[in-house]
Amino acid sequence: MIKTDILIIGAGPVGLFAVFEAGLLKLRCHLIDALPQPGGQLSEIYPKKPIYDIPGYPSVLAGELVDNLMEQIEPFHPGFTLGERAETIEKTEEGHFRVTTNKGTVHEAPVIAIAGGLGSFEPRKPPISNIADFEDKGVEYIIKDPEFYRNKRVVVAGGGDSALDWTIFLADVASEVTLVHRRTQFRGALDSVEKVIELNEQGKIKLITEAQVTGLNGNGSLDEVIIKHKTEGDIVKSTDHFVPLFGLSPKLGPIGDWGLAIQKNAIEVNTFDYSTNIPGIFAIGDINTYPGKLKLILCGFHEATLMCQSAFKIINPDKKLSFKYTTVTGVEGLEEG
Repeated sequence: MIKTDILIIGAGPVGLFAVFEAGLLKLRCHLIDALPQPGGQLSEIYPKKPIYDIPGYPSVLAGELVDNLMEQIEPFHPGFTLGERAETIEKTEEGHFRVTTNKGTVHEAPVIAIAGGLGSFEPRKPPISNIADFEDKGVEYIIKDPEFYRNKRVVVAGGGDSALDWTIFLADVASEVTLVHRRTQFRGALDSVEKVIELNEQGKIKLITEAQVTGLNGNGSLDEVIIKHKTEGDIVKSTDHFVPLFGLSPKLGPIGDWGLAIQKNAIEVNTFDYSTNIPGIFAIGDINTYPGKLKLILCGFHEATLMCQSAFKIINPDKKLSFKYTTVTGVEGLEEG
């Protein structure tokens, strides 16, 4: 059995940063993740994607951010159970939580922090009848390595941040980039929308709005897409790759059966410390919901910080919490002192 102070379910960026904040309070952490490596979506889905809203980094690759987080928490020696999914939970006589994975690994802790991101997920696929015929043969739902598209023709579909960000990035990688969106308005960041419009005006990409990809053609691999435009009708466009970026369809998985208050596939929390309806269980990052929730990594970092303050009081009810600034003592001083 693995015993720790805080059992963190989810080893994505928010779960990793929680280790750091807990370490500053001399709390031990162990993380469970169904993926075979730390980093969550950043490692598994888009390690080469640039992220622009991490304080102090004008731009940082997702994989690089994970590497930095791992280096940051190394002094606190967290434990990891990777490649296993948190399956069941029970309360011990001492009031602790006992969590067993799908492979039978048992963990026990007085505090649980659920940092499972979007939970278990799969990409949302457009309703194209033969799209499965071209999966991994020109159709990709996730961009892991942009170099894969070097000097290739790419059609991206979508109107959110991911579609906009990758269109901007691939403009300097692919030989031709086309962004197709069914509306004239985008859901992504205004700055990204402006960059896409500017790239289109400069002729570096082609932007087609009020349209959607409705068909795919090819002999063994993708050769062309059929784009149905609102006013121009069908447009047949030759391409090497079609990348529909319509987001992920999240599922809580077994955590949804733990008796937590759930709203639209997310865990309801109190914004005082991101506690759930079950005392001792917290939810931080994209997996939680509350009025005004923003699904941003930096918001998850904030949530992890406040969560650890309350976790300390649960774990050490007789101790006074004395938080020290790392700018004064340094991480090593906090760890040892």
